[in-house]
Amino acid sequence: MHIPPHDNQNRAIVDRDHPLVPLVYFNILRLRPGAVFDYRTPGYETCVVPATGTVTVETAGDTFAAIGQRGADVWDGAPEGVYVPQDTGARITALSATEVFIAGARFHETLRPFAVRADQIDVVQYGSDDTKTHRKIKHILGAAYHDRVGRLLVSELYTVGAGGWSGFPSHKHDTDRLPEETRHDECYNFRFRPDYGSGMQMLQREDNLPGEAYHILNGSTVLIDRGYHPCCVLPGYEMYYFTILGGQSQRSLKQFFQPTHAAQVQTIPGIMDMVAKFK
Repeated sequence: MHIPPHDNQNRAIVDRDHPLVPLVYFNILRLRPGAVFDYRTPGYETCVVPATGTVTVETAGDTFAAIGQRGADVWDGAPEGVYVPQDTGARITALSATEVFIAGARFHETLRPFAVRADQIDVVQYGSDDTKTHRKIKHILGAAYHDRVGRLLVSELYTVGAGGWSGFPSHKHDTDRLPEETRHDECYNFRFRPDYGSGMQMLQREDNLPGEAYHILNGSTVLIDRGYHPCCVLPGYEMYYFTILGGQSQRSLKQFFQPTHAAQVQTIPGIMDMVAKFK
């Protein structure tokens, strides 16, 4: 499902118990300096990540000051974030003009909040220019926090260079059938540099049968409920997407590569290192 760019007026784009992707939650806040936003998400743990600007987050009696150091856009530095436990009130105070992502996953235990600073981001780069798959992933809630988070995985993905593919070889994660695959609902929010760039999100429900394709723009949100889902960006442009994964029975993601294209795993440098970070 493609949700076109729009002013959501600080209301959830993907609310709790969404009929298509009930395991994830997503909101975008746009706050002026000094503005305050309060929220609480029963049944969903969340992570507050400034796309741009700086905020202070107060939750569960803790104060995490000056989160986020990016200026003009998501390419302007490393991300930072704050983990907020489920059913726990949180207050976000904007210290500058800011755009804030709130990522969530269904989870019913209440853990402890913590901050992830720029120097704690887990970065992995894989692919190659030759295979048109060169990209960098900045894990905010990745393998390093496996014991401190319930079901939520949060990352930022960047194409390296202009043009190319991401999410290839095509894979899916829509069925709990370990050890081959896990059920993880997924949500993306895309950005392009320059911002008038665009790309395409494919969604192939069955191997070797025609699927769907969405024209994605700066600010597009895509919901992945099932199927194989590679995406690409036009030549001459860079692409970023904020990624939320929520697991049904476990946090670690087990991808199932599309049988027709699975052999391509052997052609893409570093791809198994990438897979290992979604734990």
